Amino acid sequence: MPNLLVADNQVEYEQTGAGQDLILLPTLLAEMTVYDEVIDYLSRQFRVTRINFPGFGSSLGPIGQTIESYADLTAATMKALLLPTDAHLVGNGFGGFVASTLAIRHGVSFDKLVLVDTGAGFPEPAKEALRVLANKAINEGMNSVLDAAIKRMFPEDFIVENPSIMNRRRHYLAQADPSLFANAALALTFLDNRPKLSEINNPTLIVVGLADATTPPALSYELKAGISGSILQELPQIGHCPQLQDPTAFLNAVVPFLNS
Repeated sequence: MPNLLVADNQVEYEQTGAGQDLILLPTLLAEMTVYDEVIDYLSRQFRVTRINFPGFGSSLGPIGQTIESYADLTAATMKALLLPTDAHLVGNGFGGFVASTLAIRHGVSFDKLVLVDTGAGFPEPAKEALRVLANKAINEGMNSVLDAAIKRMFPEDFIVENPSIMNRRRHYLAQADPSLFANAALALTFLDNRPKLSEINNPTLIVVGLADATTPPALSYELKAGISGSILQELPQIGHCPQLQDPTAFLNAVVPFLNS
């Protein structure tokens, strides 16, 4: 994958396909390959750009321990790639927190916004789980958090029935930089976009897997209530990464909105 120097950061990215621009931001628990099951379909309709956050793939820091820092880096990357202001943006999980923050801070730099299994901020009990993940990664390495990450990404029955997908997810996550993984996890504990959701003016679709234990549906309902004119699409029996668990359901939810 090519790399781009953005300020002090090396950003790994991939561009494929032709058409209107579409940007994909991954969850904390994965990197850009989390979209592998839908990238071929999307690239037949869009010019798709997907990037890795610092610490994933060959993307490097430094990066501040705030979601705003990740949003600003993403905005700078979009500018460096000369992406037009009619590009659409999809963010899953951590990428969704970044995407909504990007909409608050740099909303004029893109058009439609799709938030997949994410929220405006975590309640305190969920923040503690993120602190535990961060501490384990720093003190024991990425292998120590792989099982917990898999359980946060998928429902238990899907994990049992799809060992090859789980092995692939473990393989990629094991390669993440522990300190930068922890940095991203801890950045989530400081975020509260609830008072700022009304500042999002981009046409917004919120997609929520109803079996998501990582960012429970209540967080998506909160986004729906706070973002004026937003649309909510529920996916029954789907967890944190619908684009992996049920690519067809993900595409059926997202593509019509992008093309509308």
